[in-house]
Amino acid sequence: MVEPPALDRWDATAAASVAALLVVAYVLVPDPTVQYGTWLVIFCIWMAWFVFFGAKWLYGP
Repeated sequence: MVEPPALDRWDATAAASVAALLVVAYVLVPDPTVQYGTWLVIFCIWMAWFVFFGAKWLYGP
């Protein structure tokens, strides 16, 4: 089986953006509508990361 690729700056960027969004939604603007929108954006970031990482794993760097 092929080993998964090493994490790079795009993986760190995705994680940092999710963390920043959660801080905004739960600390700076703790409104249920903002939190719902934040989770929708986090889902989109996760899906983009998932496809990017999967393609990198299957097809190489």
